Order: sequence, then structure tokens, then C-alpha cells
Amino acid sequence: MNIENKPDTVSDQVLISLRQIIRSIDLRSKRLVKQFGLTGPQLFILQETARAVQTTASELARASSLSQATVTGILDRLESRGLIARQRSQSDRRRVHVSMTGAGENLLESAPPVMQESFIEQFDGLPDWEQHMILSSLRRIVALTVARQKVVDPQRAKRLAKPGPAHHQDVMPKHQRSTKDPQEK
Repeated sequence: MNIENKPDTVSDQVLISLRQIIRSIDLRSKRLVKQFGLTGPQLFILQETARAVQTTASELARASSLSQATVTGILDRLESRGLIARQRSQSDRRRVHVSMTGAGENLLESAPPVMQESFIEQFDGLPDWEQHMILSSLRRIVALTVARQKVVDPQRAKRLAKPGPAHHQDVMPKHQRSTKDPQEK
């Protein structure tokens, strides 16, 4: 950073933008906790449970991109507050179904939409090329951040880092393209 507090490099600007995103999510989450006693992930799991009518922890984990252990912890807290109920399946005793309670439905009626909904509304208004460019850039950032971490689930990391229809080579000028795969080392 220089004396005027302006980022010196593109890397600095990217990191500042990431911090701004994290801060925005954090502030929204704090307001949510203060008003409703729910975190963002708890609200999302509650909304997914309401949408599905009856679901399982593993289905909620897939829908939310959270680990099964994290979802189980969230469900424990929601159940202790009487917002959801869990019931063992009659046909397969290994499966536990999750459903909303009246208290959970009442809370959802007054809760704000999750941050994703307002983002999606704005994102859908962008031109297709810009949506794909953002997706490609975010996937590359995920690949760069996941590559240096000890990966607990290599298959999940591979899926997250896999380029979609708008790979960086489809949206970047030819002179900026990298032919090296970030997964190779």
C-alpha cells in the first residue's frame, strides 16, 4: 500500500475486495443474530428445511455446501430452540428426517431473506458474459485458496476448482491467459 492508502497492485485490490465481501456478510450476520437470534447459515438451513417439507441432514449439507458435521450442529441448535423437529425414518432406521415446527414457520415469516436471495436478484440482472466472467474469477480464487490448504475432501476441492462453461480462457484476453493448470504442481 502506498501513503494515500490506495492499493499498489491488483493483488492488493483483490484482497481488499474479498475483505469487503467478508465484512458485508459479517455485518449482515450480526444484524440477523441481534434481531432474530439466528446466524446466516442457521437461517439458510431453516429456509431449506421449509422448502423441502421433509429432508435429511445430508441433503441440507449438499444444498448449503456445508459439511455434514456443521449442518448437524446447526440442526442441534435449531432443534433446541424448537424451530425444527427430527424423526427417525420408519423404513430406514439409519435416516433421520428433518421438518419445520410451527415456531420455525412463524420465525421464517418475520425473518429477512437470506443474503443469497438479494444477491441473486441483482446478479441475474447482469449480462450473461459478465455473470460467466464473475463465476470464472471466483472459481479461480477458490482454486488458488484451496490449493495451499490441506484438503480434507479432495473430491469436493476438485469440484469447486473445476472450471465451468466460462473458464478463464474463455473470458480473458489471449495475452493474459495461463496455459498452466493450477491443479498441477
